[in-house]
Amino acid sequence: MTCRAKISPSILSADFLNLGRDIESIATADFLHFDVMDGHFVPNLTFGPAIMKQVRACTDLPIDAHLMVSNPDDVIDDYLKAGADYVTFHIEAARDAAEMIERIHAAGKGAGIAISPDTPAEAVEPYLSDLELVLVMTVYPGFGGQSFIEAMLPKIARVREMCDGLGVDPLIAVDGGIGKDTVARAAKAGADTFDAGSSVFGAADRAARIAELKQLAEEA
Repeated sequence: MTCRAKISPSILSADFLNLGRDIESIATADFLHFDVMDGHFVPNLTFGPAIMKQVRACTDLPIDAHLMVSNPDDVIDDYLKAGADYVTFHIEAARDAAEMIERIHAAGKGAGIAISPDTPAEAVEPYLSDLELVLVMTVYPGFGGQSFIEAMLPKIARVREMCDGLGVDPLIAVDGGIGKDTVARAAKAGADTFDAGSSVFGAADRAARIAELKQLAEEA
């Protein structure tokens, strides 16, 4: 079966002083990945809703707000109001995942759950029927530019297996170390959405890199 590959560049790897220009350079992508880090759930600090509002104003791409924060229940409304099309929160941090999914849907947006490398795939199983996206972290969350963890491939396959068993088809995204050397393996395991940061923004021709990653994933 042909993979319906979607490429979602992470602006964590963009030039923050020229963010508008860099977002324009990835206009051929399918999504824009917006990494929110709070310095608590993960050791790094990145963007908040004010920056998302500015990003929303300069692109028509769907924005996935990936909340790597210790209090996602308290802040999801801020990102929904700022223009997120998807809000993806970590199951490890959520106080009430079902209630958060309901709130995201009430805003007319897509709900996603992310699982860190040490979290089993089964943690997301109770929610699969209500999700638009499942994000399997292929690095430990917190910093860009890390190496892909090969041991996550069976987890991707397990998420795909659970979705097939339930007859549901959320996007299955992978985030971390995604590039020319890893995208095909992730696709073969069952992923269809690829959050790529340095691989895209580090390329001289970003549109060509997006097309290359998509082709590699679809051929797998």
